[in-house]
Amino acid sequence: MATETDSSSDEIDWRSEASSVEVTRRERVSEFYRKRLYEPGLIAWSDMRTRIGLSILSVYILMAVAAVFGLWRNPSPNQAERLLAPFQTIQYPLGTTQSGVDLLALMIDSTPFILLMVLAGGVWATSLAVVVGTVSGYKGGAVDSAITSVSDFVMAIPGLPLVIVLAITLSPENPIFLGVVLTINYWAGLGRSIRSQVLSIRQESYVEASRTMGTSTPRIILKDILPNIMPYVMVNFVLAARYTIFASVGLYFIGVLPYTGQNWGVTLNNAYNQGGLFTFQALHWLLVPIVTIVGLTFALVLISQGMDRIFNPRVRTRLTGESETVTEENESATTESM
Repeated sequence: MATETDSSSDEIDWRSEASSVEVTRRERVSEFYRKRLYEPGLIAWSDMRTRIGLSILSVYILMAVAAVFGLWRNPSPNQAERLLAPFQTIQYPLGTTQSGVDLLALMIDSTPFILLMVLAGGVWATSLAVVVGTVSGYKGGAVDSAITSVSDFVMAIPGLPLVIVLAITLSPENPIFLGVVLTINYWAGLGRSIRSQVLSIRQESYVEASRTMGTSTPRIILKDILPNIMPYVMVNFVLAARYTIFASVGLYFIGVLPYTGQNWGVTLNNAYNQGGLFTFQALHWLLVPIVTIVGLTFALVLISQGMDRIFNPRVRTRLTGESETVTEENESATTESM
């Protein structure tokens, strides 16, 4: 009897331990969601600039989705009356070109290509600059000298002539590859700037404390250095994305990049060559792609400014404390009413 009692009690203890482990895992997932997703999203959304920027960017994402899934008509010649003015008809709200092509269809059809190219260029230039700048600034010594020498050599190469030569030689048609080509040496200057900031951050007391405790170099860079330079990195990501847009449109406009499909730069080129700059009836043909380019750039700038609330530790701590206080007040008010 005693043996049966002991075995049953052991079984109950095993189940209780399993249930406690399960609860701990749930709490861990919940804590990760609250700290990494919910609170940063709430803080970013509290900034008006983030809301406006995301709203504008969502329009471009919807345009890309419409183009990918064929939710809007494909641009083609003679699909409407020639040189219709904007808002003259509901069916063609942005007007038409000299060939009777729907301008809204042209913008929508070009959006997926542009977004992929911008994302690839911004991620390539910024990621490489962050890796080069943080490693060079934190490690110092021979590593710093070698990386700095390579960066200086890349910076010495004129950017625009290099891109033009690569574009003519490679004729990039894939948007991701084109984004990398356009920002092929953009990372060098940004990497040097990040290195300068890391050189000052590595002298801070909390970095010295982590180094004294034997924390590994990758962990120090990820936990102590990157959060302090992320506002600067986000701003420069937007600058790299904007550079990618302007460079691609400019090279398409002058005819360096191959015309493999519809593009905002190709539309500008066609509008200029057919009198869009000198004829009032065709002026909208030139203005529509310009406004589209400016709108995407403006959205990225607003989002980068709003992201400062997430990556700035002081602002984030203050706003997180305020949100927790408001939550506690709401919970206490609910309890008192009950």
